[in-house]
Amino acid sequence: MYDLPQQNAVSQDNIEISVVIPCYNETDRLQKMLDEAIEYLNLKYPKSSKSNSNKTYEIVLVDDGSKDGTADYALKLASKRYSLTPHQMRIVQFVENRGKGGAVTHGLQFIRGQYGIFADADGASRFQDLDKLLKAIQLKDNNQPELKPAVSIGSRAHMVNTDAVVKRSFIRNFLMYSLHALVYVFGIRTIKDTQCGFKLFNKAAIRSIFPKMHTEGWIFDVEILILAIRQEIPIDEIPINWHEVDGSKMVLARDSISMAIDLVVTRLAYILGIYSDKDTVSKKKSD
Repeated sequence: MYDLPQQNAVSQDNIEISVVIPCYNETDRLQKMLDEAIEYLNLKYPKSSKSNSNKTYEIVLVDDGSKDGTADYALKLASKRYSLTPHQMRIVQFVENRGKGGAVTHGLQFIRGQYGIFADADGASRFQDLDKLLKAIQLKDNNQPELKPAVSIGSRAHMVNTDAVVKRSFIRNFLMYSLHALVYVFGIRTIKDTQCGFKLFNKAAIRSIFPKMHTEGWIFDVEILILAIRQEIPIDEIPINWHEVDGSKMVLARDSISMAIDLVVTRLAYILGIYSDKDTVSKKKSD
């Protein structure tokens, strides 16, 4: 389980959105994703905006043990291509690869914004759809992100019969539907797309979910939802635009088997009480 980093847990009032990007060897794909994200964020949070009360954003890039210089590459883009202000992009760099789940869990606990979204470095999701997720979550928390936990997740379920899915290989679609069936059997029946890498949380939801996470592999999305459902945190599933992007780090057969095993183990661990959704971190008594 994860201890919440208290030194970074307090939101800064002017930062509304923190974007967490898990990265593993992403020098080939990262710029395109950042181009779209930062263009949108600069329009949404212009520096001279009075209507937005001068709210702004930050990007937290979690370099998950990359070997291709992803962290240095991102910092060069931040200063030379995007002219971001100091600390507007922050880098967390792991010495060894931990997995996407570990990167996302760690990164979200270090954000300074009122809301945190994790987005894949491949840019498969259209970043402008963040508007839809943000509106949905703010309806749930009544603009009290520190007090009322709420979650909005991007969904590709509406694209099942579109070219983006139909033109995939038979084995890829077979494994996708098999995983969906297994997720349904193991108790997540109200959410159609658990694996979309575009999920938004308010600060209260982050505090309720991520210190209790155990899974660092590909199936971490499911554990996030398990924890939210068990704690009765409202989840809105929002249709978004998405397209297939080459260069996935997932090894289809091997990682699909690993995901299935991790899903069974994780769900049973909660059923048997090995994992808990209760707060177990206690303060150390002072001498």
